[in-house]
Amino acid sequence: MTYVCRPDVSRAVRWAAHGAALSLVPSGLWRCAVAFGMPSGFAGGNPLHQSNFPGWTSLYLIGLSAFAECLGLLTLGLIQPWGERVPPWVPFLGGRRVPVLAAVVPAALGAAALTALTVTAACGGWQEEMRAADAPKGWSAWIMTVCYLPMLAWGPLLGLVTVAYYRRRRSSGT
Repeated sequence: MTYVCRPDVSRAVRWAAHGAALSLVPSGLWRCAVAFGMPSGFAGGNPLHQSNFPGWTSLYLIGLSAFAECLGLLTLGLIQPWGERVPPWVPFLGGRRVPVLAAVVPAALGAAALTALTVTAACGGWQEEMRAADAPKGWSAWIMTVCYLPMLAWGPLLGLVTVAYYRRRRSSGT
């Protein structure tokens, strides 16, 4: 069974949902590259120094990347049928309607938390971290910053898609 976007979802909301999921890819790829031994630019005492990779910390970085991307992909449920009705193959719940607030409350809380976190980081926390003695410098810092920059969009895009989902579900009565 193929799940496609709901026809009553606007193009802007579809783009926002896909943008939210894709905003995590660059930072995830950076973490995975570091996990496989790419020099990150961090100094010797830092856990992200290349001498620690590959190793147990690699599993953490890969797991974190996979977990974040799974959370990002949940945004797509707000524009697809499986976000309104549980797919039939899911044990015990398959075919049941997803209560509106069961999707909206966690998505709205996530959007608020992500927006607050990324705005706080962008408004000073990132610069302070990058000034630390063991932080990457030069090209390493530039590449890391460029990879993490798209994450600034995750919270606001999730918020926009959540509001659209709530309005659509409430207006259709489903």
